[in-house]
Amino acid sequence: MLFLTTLPFLILLAIYYTHLALTSFQVARFDQLHTEAQLAADAGADYAIEQFSQNNSWTGTGGEVTLHSDSKLKTTYTASISGDDSTKTIAVTGKTYWPANTTTPARSVKIYVDLRPVSGGTFSVISGEGGLYMSNKAKIVGGDVFVNGEISLINSAQIGLSTSPVTVEVADEICPNPADSTYPRVCNAGENGQPISIANTAHIYGTVKATNQTDGSGMSNSGLVSGTVAPQALPTYNRSAQKAAATNNMTGSAASCSGSQTITWPTNTKITGDVTVGTKCKVTVQGDVWITGSLSVSNSAQLIVADSLGSTMPHIMVDGSAGVSLNQSAQLTSNSSGTGFEVLTFYSANGCSPDCSSVTGTDLANSRTKTTISLQQSASAPKTIFYSYWSQVSVGNTGQLGALIGQTVQINNTGTITFGTSTGTGAPTVWVVKGYRRQ
Repeated sequence: MLFLTTLPFLILLAIYYTHLALTSFQVARFDQLHTEAQLAADAGADYAIEQFSQNNSWTGTGGEVTLHSDSKLKTTYTASISGDDSTKTIAVTGKTYWPANTTTPARSVKIYVDLRPVSGGTFSVISGEGGLYMSNKAKIVGGDVFVNGEISLINSAQIGLSTSPVTVEVADEICPNPADSTYPRVCNAGENGQPISIANTAHIYGTVKATNQTDGSGMSNSGLVSGTVAPQALPTYNRSAQKAAATNNMTGSAASCSGSQTITWPTNTKITGDVTVGTKCKVTVQGDVWITGSLSVSNSAQLIVADSLGSTMPHIMVDGSAGVSLNQSAQLTSNSSGTGFEVLTFYSANGCSPDCSSVTGTDLANSRTKTTISLQQSASAPKTIFYSYWSQVSVGNTGQLGALIGQTVQINNTGTITFGTSTGTGAPTVWVVKGYRRQ
C-alpha cells in the first residue's frame, strides 16, 4: 500500500527533475550559441575595419562569410558599410547554425561600429631641436612626423599603423651636447649617437629618413631609407599683428568661469592676467584672443569655436610662463563647420620673453624642456593645433588631438592619440573607430 502511494510521487518527481535538467541544458546550449554568434560578429567587425582601412572603397562582404564549420555547428558573419564623407557605420551580423546543415540560424547578434575620418596633413606632429619623446602606450596615427632634433620611443610606443604607414623625417639638429652659443646645429656622424632610438616593443610603421641614422631596427612598412634631412624652420606666427588688433579688453577674473556658466570671449580681445575655466563652464570664442597670463581648462569645461567664424580658425595666444593646461575631460570644441582653435604659447628662457623674435644657443636649450602646453586626464581637442613656440608640449592620458608643434613634444602614459588636423596639406584620410553599439 505504501509503495502504491509513493510510486506516483516518485514518478512525478523524476519527471520534474528531468524536465528541469533538459530546460537547464537548453538554456545553457542557447547561451553558448549566442556567445558563438557574438564572437562571430566581433570577428566580422575586426575584418571589416581592417579591409576598409586598407581600401576606402570596400563596401562589405557581399554575403555570409563562414568563420567556423564542423559536423555540428557553423558560425558566419556579414558586414556592410554605409555613410558619407563625415561618418561611416559598419553593420555586422554574426550567426550560429545548429545543427550545421540547417538554413535557419539558432542565434544571431548584430553590432554597429561607427567610424570617423582623420584627415592628416603633410605633418601632424612637428618638433624642433628638442625632439619627440614617446613612452608607454603612446601612439601617433593619421599624419606624418617631422623632427629637427631626435626621436626616442620606448615601451610599446608607436608611430603609424601597419595598415596606414606614415612618413617620418629627422634632421639630427641637436648638437652640440651640452649646448653652447652654436646650438642648434646638425650633428656630425657619430657625434651624438643616432637620432632615432627605439626600445622594447616600440615601433615605427612608415618610411623613415634620418640624418646619421644607420640602424633600422623597430621600423617597417617600408622602414629606414637612406638619405639626409635638411632642418626646417618651424611655422611662423604674426604675434605683433594679433596684439595690435586687440581692441577689446577683459581682466582674467572676468574671463574666468565655473559652475555650468556660459560666457563669451569677443574677437580681438586682450585678457590681462590668468584665466581659469572649470566645472562644466562653456566659453564661446568669437575670434582671436590674447592672454597675458596662463590658461587653465578643467572639469569638463569647454572652449567652443563660434559658428559665425565658419572656416576661420581663432587663435588663442598665451604669454604666461605657466602656459596652457587642459585637465579632467576639458574640451576644445570645433564649430559646426569643423573648425578648431590654434593655441600658441610664447614663453622662453630669454629675457625678451614673451616677445622674442628669435631664441638660440643656451636660451633655446633651456626653453625646450619647459612645458608650456600640458594636455592630461582625458583632455580632448580633435580639431585644434597646439604650438609651444620655444618650449615643450606634454601629452599624457588623453586622446583626439588635432596637431602638435613644439621645440619638444613629449607623449606618454596614454592610449592611441589620433592627430586629425593638418599643419600642412596632402596626407590621406584615415578612418578610426568612434563607437561600438549592439542591437
